[in-house]
Amino acid sequence: MNTAKRKFLQTLLASLALTSSCALAQTGSIKLMVGFPPGGGTDAIARVLGEQLSQVLSTPVIIENRAGAGGQIAAQALKTAPADGSVLFLSHDHTISILPLVSKTAGFIPTKDFVPVAGFASFANGVALSGEVPQASLVTFMQAVRDQQKGKAAIGVPAPQSVPEFLVKVLAAHYKLDLIAVPYRGSAPMIADMLGKQIPAGVASVPDFIEFQKAGKVSMVAVMGDKRQAILPDTPTFAELGIKGFEDLPYYGIFAPAGTPVSTLERYSDALKKILEMPQVQQRLVSLGLTVEYMTSQTLAQREQAYSKNWARIIAESGFVAQ
Repeated sequence: MNTAKRKFLQTLLASLALTSSCALAQTGSIKLMVGFPPGGGTDAIARVLGEQLSQVLSTPVIIENRAGAGGQIAAQALKTAPADGSVLFLSHDHTISILPLVSKTAGFIPTKDFVPVAGFASFANGVALSGEVPQASLVTFMQAVRDQQKGKAAIGVPAPQSVPEFLVKVLAAHYKLDLIAVPYRGSAPMIADMLGKQIPAGVASVPDFIEFQKAGKVSMVAVMGDKRQAILPDTPTFAELGIKGFEDLPYYGIFAPAGTPVSTLERYSDALKKILEMPQVQQRLVSLGLTVEYMTSQTLAQREQAYSKNWARIIAESGFVAQ
């Protein structure tokens, strides 16, 4: 076979492979993995977007909860998934930016094993008190811990070695208290224990707490960000309370296995952009505590890298050593 024929055959095979992968995503179903159990904020968000993606792409989108280890199980599954557009991962900052910083056995390297499809929102983590706790603010709660509980309190977090856990460490240092972060397998069981009076407070995302906040079952008393959240105008930021360094907000995005065809990624990104422009979708996501913010693949990658750099510094300053 001469050189010209060999090049033609190589080009034809590459074209057929690309067409095949695109056709698979177009005619089969798309699995949208979530690294947390049903009932939490991330799961609710995935179901809102999954429903709309099904319609825009004319392809069934199936939500699959691969809960455990703060999204690590889902991320490892994404790493080994076929790179044909049939498997995606909806995740926030913890799995993508934080886990690789705190675990030597994460089992994946985001910049190598994944490719961003698009980002769709930012959000804030914050402190919430159980509805059974009478204190009306973070300051009064911490004072009550000092005066009534000998300076000790257990505060729930939805995953070990997470941003919420490091926030507990920062709060402990700031208020000079013995605050113990109690990790759960997601926000849903943590909030269940808050409602059951097992723990007085928790640190998680606004989307995790917002429906309980609206129902008066928890009270959010502090949030991240350089300004107050629109959905929580009466809740101060950590900076307002004198706790600096948490102005950079975490993000939400959708990721695919490395090697997924660019044409497929662009198709999904365009579909997500179209969905985020729908007033009913915007309204629903805002009601879940998100700030809707479409990010291209490139913008999400930049956001991911900057966020990881900032938290690498915070984690190092906390004295934590990756395990």
